[in-house]
Formats: sequence, structure tokens, C-alpha cells
Amino acid sequence: MSKIRRQFLSGLLIAGFFLAWQLICVGFGVSDIVLPSPSQIVATLVHDFTAIWPHAFQTLYTTMLGFVLAIVSGVALGVVVGSSRVAYDVANPLLVGFASIPKVAVVPIFVLWFGAGTVPAVLTAMVTAVFPIVVNVATGLATTEPELEDFMKTLHATRLDRLVNVGLPRTMPYFFASLKVAVTLAFVGAVISETVASNRGIGNLMMIASSNFDVPLVFAGLLILALLGVALYAVFSVIESRVTGWATRGIDLASL
Repeated sequence: MSKIRRQFLSGLLIAGFFLAWQLICVGFGVSDIVLPSPSQIVATLVHDFTAIWPHAFQTLYTTMLGFVLAIVSGVALGVVVGSSRVAYDVANPLLVGFASIPKVAVVPIFVLWFGAGTVPAVLTAMVTAVFPIVVNVATGLATTEPELEDFMKTLHATRLDRLVNVGLPRTMPYFFASLKVAVTLAFVGAVISETVASNRGIGNLMMIASSNFDVPLVFAGLLILALLGVALYAVFSVIESRVTGWATRGIDLASL
């Protein structure tokens, strides 16, 4: 099946989902408080756009800032953890334990340290997104083929040379795969913090709308988050295909 046809079917599925949602709401007379229809959500977006977009921009800003920090720290930790099999085996339980902590539990700590506002949201986005990056970079380095390492050693390459010329390129498919997951998690972390400790952002907007029983506005916030998440996922998918196309070329040829 061609890529264009798959994209067409994907768009058709999305359109069918919203159409079925609209028909159910209209056909069964579902109350706005229970489940607003897609048309009502879009109308809310249009009517309240000037009030919504500053919150959307704030959420996007905090998410991307936290995401960038997660990339920097995640790659650094991943390189350290994946530099040797011993380091990987020793550090992995600690990483799993850290990842198991509900991120909503760290928001009050960040508020105590930095006060309410943007900083806790950025840090929550970072700690939510960093784990997939660390694990994938470390896994990519730890699973580098021994033959490549041995070949570089025969050329008298230093450990840094092996890392730059073999290890890091080998991790690129893992790295970009983790970015697509991490960017969506960063949104989750930012919104969680905004609902608890911020007076701006989509999370805060949704909390206020919920307290006012403005359910269409709550769903409008959800729709904005979904659109932003899908857009960033698509961006990193395109970058991944450009940078790591060599890793999937064999699979593409095999499918012909």
C-alpha cells in the first residue's frame, strides 16, 4: 500500500470519527455538559480564540523549553549510562525507579523550590520527557555491534572517536524514535503542572472552564493539545525520515 493511500485512509478515519461523534450528539440529544459536539467545540474555538491563544502559546512555550532541556540532559545521561555494559546494568534500576514516580507528585516539590508559574511547568515537562530519551540513547550505545567496535580499535581509534563515529550514529534511530514519544509526554507534564501551579496555559484554562461547567471550552483545550501534539509528532517524524532513512532503507526495499 502506497504512503499516499495510507495517509488518505488515516484522514478518512479521523473524519469518520468526528462525523460519528457529531451524529451521536445530535441524534441522541446529548447535553453540552456531558459531551459537546465537534461543531460546538469548533464554534467555541472561533468565538474564544483571542482568549485561548495566549494560553496555547504559553503551553507550547513551556513544553518546548522543557523538551529541549530533556533532550540535552537525556542525551548526556544516555551517553554516560550506555558507555559501558556495566554502567548500563548498574544505572538501569535507578532509571526505572525514577520513571515510575508519578510526575504529578513532583509538581508540589517544584512549587516549593521555585514558586508557582512557568518554572515548575518547564521542569515537569523536562522530567516527564527525559526518561524515553535516556533509555533509547543508552540502549543504542549498549547494543552497538562488537564488530564495529573491534574495527575501530584496529584503526587505533580513541574511545571518543568510537563514540562520535560509531556509537552516536548507531543511536540515531533510537534517539528520534524516543523524541516522538518524549514530545507528547512533555505536553502531558506541562499541562499537569499548569492545572496545579500556574495561572496561565491550557491546563489552567481547562481547570477554570471545568469549574464554570464550560465543557465545550474544556474540550476545545483538549483539541488544541491534540493538534499541537500531532503537529510536533509529524515534524519529528519528517526529521527522523531525513536523518535516519538509512536505517529503514532495507525494510522499505524488502516491502516492494
